[in-house]
Amino acid sequence: MKVLLLVMDEQRIILDHLYDSIRSYCQDCTVLRLSKAQQAHLGRFLAEIDYQTYDRVVLFSRLKRMSSQLDVLKCVPGLVFLEHDACQNYMSGSKYRGLYSRFYRALPWARVLVSGSGVARQLVEEGVDAVFVPKGYDETLLHDKRLERDIPLAFFGSLKSSEYAQRKAMLEAISERTGMLVTRTASGEEYCNMLNRVQIFVSADVGMGEYMVKNYEAMACGCTLVCWSQGEEEDRRLGFEDMKNVVLYRSLDEAVEKIRLLQSDPELAEAIARAGKVLVEKHYTFTLIGQQLAQAIEQPMRRWPGVGFLHRCWVGVRYKMKVN
Repeated sequence: MKVLLLVMDEQRIILDHLYDSIRSYCQDCTVLRLSKAQQAHLGRFLAEIDYQTYDRVVLFSRLKRMSSQLDVLKCVPGLVFLEHDACQNYMSGSKYRGLYSRFYRALPWARVLVSGSGVARQLVEEGVDAVFVPKGYDETLLHDKRLERDIPLAFFGSLKSSEYAQRKAMLEAISERTGMLVTRTASGEEYCNMLNRVQIFVSADVGMGEYMVKNYEAMACGCTLVCWSQGEEEDRRLGFEDMKNVVLYRSLDEAVEKIRLLQSDPELAEAIARAGKVLVEKHYTFTLIGQQLAQAIEQPMRRWPGVGFLHRCWVGVRYKMKVN
């Protein structure tokens, strides 16, 4: 099977190893990196390549850049979306609430690879060909270095986006009651080294409906992970077991209580950290996640409507080329 993987050239998280893994597990896979301008003008880009020679065209972009280009995307048979943000479709207060459903229902033959179990289930109920493949972590960049853990309690990451409002409020409240360090770091080696200095890493994916990458990264680096529970369905699918390989909380008071318990019982905290590291190393490396994505990409798909509206598609593509 011949696969074309179109990915974002600029992104905060480093996903090169994930792309390489997908490519290694597909029979014939070409990876092309698209600039923001190319993502915003897909008609022009697709017109310059022979995309119809590919069995699958996999697109990893932002909804804000794709939503106005349905007339172009309808021209693409074997269309697959790699989607890490669809949880915003169901987040209260999100400016994208409901927009992912509308967009993907307009492309009923396309497959959407989403990183939340509950998100996938809800999209399937709405008629979308959605497949759950979890997030993971880059094991070539992030691992336990056995450094001195001189930071007792911390969170590293962004709090600026409006989608992170509940995360920000929770982390600030926990920090106020525990003295937790909340800061940002550069990606790559600096981030890995900082995680390796942390004893207890607290994440707060409140209201998101799925676990963000930081959870897997913290466990891989040997931290004891304290994280907001995304519910029984998500926890069960991922193998997250409270007080065994992660520490789950559902309120501010519960988070503070469990953090204090871990700090008073270092042996318990260390046992949970070890079990969490085993879990992610066994199931959530980018090598393994790339294999799952490749399998989902190559599975049989719904039938593309085909020649019946192909002319209308090409009219749309040519129009996009002219105006762009």
